[in-house]
Amino acid sequence: MIVPLSACFSTANIADNQVYKLLVDSLAGLIDNMIADPAYDDGKLYLYSAQHNMRLVCPIKAYDGTPPERLELVKFYESDEGQEIYSNRKISIEPLFEILKSTFGIRVMPVRGFENVKSFVLVCILVYQLMVYYNCVTGMENPRIVKRMLCN
Repeated sequence: MIVPLSACFSTANIADNQVYKLLVDSLAGLIDNMIADPAYDDGKLYLYSAQHNMRLVCPIKAYDGTPPERLELVKFYESDEGQEIYSNRKISIEPLFEILKSTFGIRVMPVRGFENVKSFVLVCILVYQLMVYYNCVTGMENPRIVKRMLCN
């Protein structure tokens, strides 16, 4: 099941790693692995994840003089298990963005201004979560098929 468990919205000038804690705080104890893109390769985020009983899995490389704790992260990421976990990103996160864009027609925003866009996108995510939940409760074979509920 692929449904957003956490969402936040920021301006493009805010680095991804700066919103990580906001995204994962509510997930502590619920998930084992946080799959992220290379923008989240940050030593503080690996530590933060470990302190919250999660493992941050994102592309990571060794460099000259790489500390041993980072080498362990590289070793895990490059392992079969690490690659299997990370490969879930292409079947979960990226398609989810497309589903949200398609379902709610948000390729071009129907509103202007940061706060309006933020509100619109986060409400779309909430509605999507509710529709998927409803489909699960009512026994739909594929709960992610939600466009029909919006008459799209």
